[in-house]
Amino acid sequence: MDEVRLDLWLWAARFFKTRALAKDAITHHRVKLAGQACKPSRSVRVGDVLTIERAGELWDVRVLGLSDTRGPATVAQTLYGESEASRVRREEERARRAAERAGFQAPTHRPDKRARRLLQALGDLDAL
Repeated sequence: MDEVRLDLWLWAARFFKTRALAKDAITHHRVKLAGQACKPSRSVRVGDVLTIERAGELWDVRVLGLSDTRGPATVAQTLYGESEASRVRREEERARRAAERAGFQAPTHRPDKRARRLLQALGDLDAL
């Protein structure tokens, strides 16, 4: 096998759960082959460089193997190699998003009478 459809390879490499999701990502230009937008039927060869945007994360990968069937995750990870810069960037972005979420913690229950009054007082201070 010398080449595989792009949407099929993304599905087999487990970047997307279904081929339909892979096709949708390609048509919305969230997957680029060598820096250029392409069609789902575009052929992928070993050595091609892909930029994949998935769930707010950006992956820069090089195609190391071809497959047209979806297998175990351990096999799927051998189909591509992620660049070190891409991996570091994704980890930093993930840590930044986690730090943003750590600032707000939703209450576990409804505020009682005292807490409601404190919240109302804070609201009155903001209005000044």
